[in-house]
Amino acid sequence: MIFEGLSLKIEAKKSTALVGCSGSGKSTVINLIERFYDPLRGTVNLRIMRKHVALVSREPNLFEGTIKENIAYGASESVDESEVIGVQLSGGQKQGLAIARAILKNPVILPLDEATSALDSRSEKVVQEALDQVMLGRTSVVVAHRLTTIRNCDEIIVLDKGNVVEKGTHLSLMEKGLTGSYCSLVTLQQKPTNKKFLE
Repeated sequence: MIFEGLSLKIEAKKSTALVGCSGSGKSTVINLIERFYDPLRGTVNLRIMRKHVALVSREPNLFEGTIKENIAYGASESVDESEVIGVQLSGGQKQGLAIARAILKNPVILPLDEATSALDSRSEKVVQEALDQVMLGRTSVVVAHRLTTIRNCDEIIVLDKGNVVEKGTHLSLMEKGLTGSYCSLVTLQQKPTNKKFLE
């Protein structure tokens, strides 16, 4: 059992980040939104079906076919050649393809599950800038182990063992100091030897 009594409200057209240590339930929330599996009890209130959701994950799936076909996969049938050619691939090829897919699909809901985790810092900066543009005006749920990538989210929800322990903006959570879970995670991540702890 990962969640028992978890209740989250994710605001429409806002960016919500999910953070916490490994095993806290971050990716499980994304999987529930995507309906990769259903909850045993309770409900996931997702009235808009998958055609309005575009997932960008740490290890996106590539399909048999050309790069063009991979980028256009899932987009509406009205995608023309110029739209596909104009998409800039950046950073790691898989993340670039997933971001390009998301741009063309023009989703209402955009789950981002550690979309930049496999990139070096230089590539991550380029990919993060692309994601920031894609997120504008969309309901975004962001899971990130590099906490610097979620500082500008409208709300940050801190999970621990499947429970919400804190929520707020980056500034409001940092104001709690080391007594707060989020501030403790930020401080922990700044220590090079502990970087993998949050992944």
